[in-house]
Amino acid sequence: MADAVKTRLAELGLSLPNSAAPVANYVPYHVEDGMVFISGQLPMTDAGLYATGRVGADVDAATATEAAKLAALQSIAKLDDATGGNLERVAKILRVDVFVASAVDFYDQPVVGNGASDLFVAAFGEAGRHTRNAVGVAVLPRNAPVEVTVIAKLKD
Repeated sequence: MADAVKTRLAELGLSLPNSAAPVANYVPYHVEDGMVFISGQLPMTDAGLYATGRVGADVDAATATEAAKLAALQSIAKLDDATGGNLERVAKILRVDVFVASAVDFYDQPVVGNGASDLFVAAFGEAGRHTRNAVGVAVLPRNAPVEVTVIAKLKD
């Protein structure tokens, strides 16, 4: 059976990127009791980090929203790894945390977070609807504008 998530991504003109290796002493994901915990993912492309800097100062909200989408795509690649290449095993995206490196006067973190949230819903349908935090932070690793973490439930 074809993987519906990958089919939906292809219909959006997207494909799973190569899964980025951890850059420090942690694991990219952990599976425990039917749950998958995805470590923070940055908006990586084949050319490297999609954008750098603080949103509202160095990066505009539209670019940051696209960066959140790319970080979510990296998260889906990690889910693909965790499920042995079968995203049909994902029963539900439970929680998404979107960290936004923000200028002190930037307040649209939820708008930026929609880049990630919209992709999860587009890729997983109703199973992609999730709880979410979208919070502003001072800085992120590698001067990324966004970082996304995910918790998902697997099918039995």
